[in-house]
Amino acid sequence: MNTKLKHLQIGDLTARLPIIQGGMGVGVSLSKLAGAVAKEGGVGIISTAQIGYDEKGFEKDQAGCNRLAIRKHIQKAKEIACGNGLIGVNIMVALKHYEEHVKEAVAAGADVIISGAGLPMKLPALVSETCRTKIAPIVSSKRALQIILKRWAHRYDRTADFIVIEGPKAGGHLGFSTEELVDINSLNYDEEIKNIIECKKEYEKQYNKKIPVIVAGGIFDSADIAHALELGADGVQIASRFVATEECDASDAYKQAYIHAREEDIQIIQSPVGMPGRALRNEFIKNIERERQPIKKCYNCLAQCNPGTVPYCITQALINAVKGDIENGLIFCGSNVGRIHQMTTVHNLMEELTDFSSLIEN
Repeated sequence: MNTKLKHLQIGDLTARLPIIQGGMGVGVSLSKLAGAVAKEGGVGIISTAQIGYDEKGFEKDQAGCNRLAIRKHIQKAKEIACGNGLIGVNIMVALKHYEEHVKEAVAAGADVIISGAGLPMKLPALVSETCRTKIAPIVSSKRALQIILKRWAHRYDRTADFIVIEGPKAGGHLGFSTEELVDINSLNYDEEIKNIIECKKEYEKQYNKKIPVIVAGGIFDSADIAHALELGADGVQIASRFVATEECDASDAYKQAYIHAREEDIQIIQSPVGMPGRALRNEFIKNIERERQPIKKCYNCLAQCNPGTVPYCITQALINAVKGDIENGLIFCGSNVGRIHQMTTVHNLMEELTDFSSLIEN
């Protein structure tokens, strides 16, 4: 096999390594982590979900603090990267202030915007084709991609700059039914990846441009990267592996929860976002199984959320976790979290992920 990874080319932007660090919110992937990944030649992604949670005044003005933090963290990440790699943001379609987050990221000079947790139908209207920021939908099926690209072409005469395919082994919110996630091995997802790659070719021809495809979900090591590339992908997105790094923006207690997690600790839960999610089973999850958690304050995070009926406040649960209150917080994770056993650095992790020598020997 070819042991040299190709650069990731997204329009006129280039990352030396075709590795995107997945966005993780609240507060898990901010400027420190994203900047370190970009410095190594990858694509560092900042999650904008309640990104201003630790800003002064957040309790009173979440929207204002989030806008301020988007600008601040993109700038800081670029400073850390020192001109290497790319810096982008992950913006959930489900957010109440989705449009404001997109516009703020563009104004702050984000290289890329990746958007999922819903179908980003209006994204091209918010990001001018003349600006440097590239846009990508996150999809989990050929059908979802067809819907998005058909709408973008019809309404905006535009297509995606790249595509992120998120498989059933990913962490956080998932584009699959709970039933599908019970037996993910029966999905034959490799075939779906090939179908999605085939689907985008029509739009490459129509717009005379290359649309790179990034595979995400369950990518753990160089063997997984090699497999994704063999399927026809141009790169991979990895999230969970980057949590147990010194540069990750989460608390040490959050990182230790990953390091000590076992496969049997992983659970599929239902999120107030309206999608299933993969998380670590803890006292918080046991409590929400027993009874609804009363919501004392609304943090204005989701467009479709009724504080009077949802089982818990996802903002409060995610903030508790990232700050280190592990038993009273929601800890999203990927399916391979049980294979993470020690802390490392972004530099060492990127070296490991791009080392294909063991594959050649085998």
